[in-house]
Amino acid sequence: MHDFIRKLRKDHYGGALMFAIGVASALQGRTYEMGTLSRMGPGYFPTALGVILALVGAAIFVMAGVGAPPVAKKKLPPEWRAWFLICASVVAFVVIGIYGGLVPATFAIVFISALADRQNTVKNGLLLSAAMIVISVVVFWWALELAFPLFRWG
Repeated sequence: MHDFIRKLRKDHYGGALMFAIGVASALQGRTYEMGTLSRMGPGYFPTALGVILALVGAAIFVMAGVGAPPVAKKKLPPEWRAWFLICASVVAFVVIGIYGGLVPATFAIVFISALADRQNTVKNGLLLSAAMIVISVVVFWWALELAFPLFRWG
């Protein structure tokens, strides 16, 4: 038993934790009214997510033992540029979203976040931002009809 525990990897622990949280969520969700697929009750969503989480956790646990043992890698220094740009993109989204609207806020968060990856170019960031603007307008403004103006001045 002791050798078995010693051979466990991080993925085993992560998969087991996800499985346990998923089972607990599914069991707790079952205490609420389930409803049907067309009229979901308050227990439907947490139960469904719990089952999905438990299945993913079980798959991670099983697959962790299949691959080759992990190779020790040289520890890399923290990516301060990436951390800063990702945090700045979230702040820019909030500020620009309040004063500029959905389109410029989406552009800001995607473009600034794309620059956090050293391999991305400005051109890639612009293309990714344009694609995400189209997707966000279609999903949030047109399909979901959120009360978030596309453009706002001031």
